[in-house]
Amino acid sequence: MNRFTKAALVALALTTTAAPLAAQAQNRGDRQDRREWRQDNRNDRREWRQDNRNDRREWRQDRRDDRRDHRYDRNNRNWYQGRSDFRDYRGARQNYWYAPGYGYYRVEPRYYGQRWARGGYLPSAYRGYYVRDPYVYGLRPAPYGYRYVHAGSDIVMIAVTTGLIASVFANMY
Repeated sequence: MNRFTKAALVALALTTTAAPLAAQAQNRGDRQDRREWRQDNRNDRREWRQDNRNDRREWRQDRRDDRRDHRYDRNNRNWYQGRSDFRDYRGARQNYWYAPGYGYYRVEPRYYGQRWARGGYLPSAYRGYYVRDPYVYGLRPAPYGYRYVHAGSDIVMIAVTTGLIASVFANMY
C-alpha cells in the first residue's frame, strides 16, 4: 500500500470515529443547556410562588388592620359614625329597631325595650338580622350552629335552629 492510501484509510477511520464523538459532545452540551433552562424555570416558579405568598400575607395584614381601625370602642359613644353599614342610623326610634346593614325594622310593642336573657328565645321574626362582621364589635366568631343577631341595641348569640339565646351583649350602640 502506498502512503496515499494509508493516509486515506487513517483519515476515513478518524472521520468515522470522530463524527459520533463530536455529535455526542454536542448532545452533552444540549443536555446541559436543557438542565440549566429547567433549573431557571424552577427558580422562576419558586420566586413567583414566594411573591404570591407575600402578597397574600400583606393583604391579610391589611384586612386585620382595617378591622382593628373600625372596632367597637365602648369609651367612644360615636364609634359607629363614618361606617357604611350605619349610614342610615339616626338614633333610637319608637317601635323600631336598627340593624346595621339592614336599616330600621318595625318591632311588636311587647318586644320594644325587651331585656334579653340567656336561656330565653328570640322570636323567629327577628332571627334574620345577622351580625355581618363580629370583629367590629370586638366579638369572636360564633361557634358552629350559633349566630350573632341584632336585637335592638343588643347583640345576642342564638342557636340557629331553635332561637335559644346563648349569650347577650347589651347596649352595643
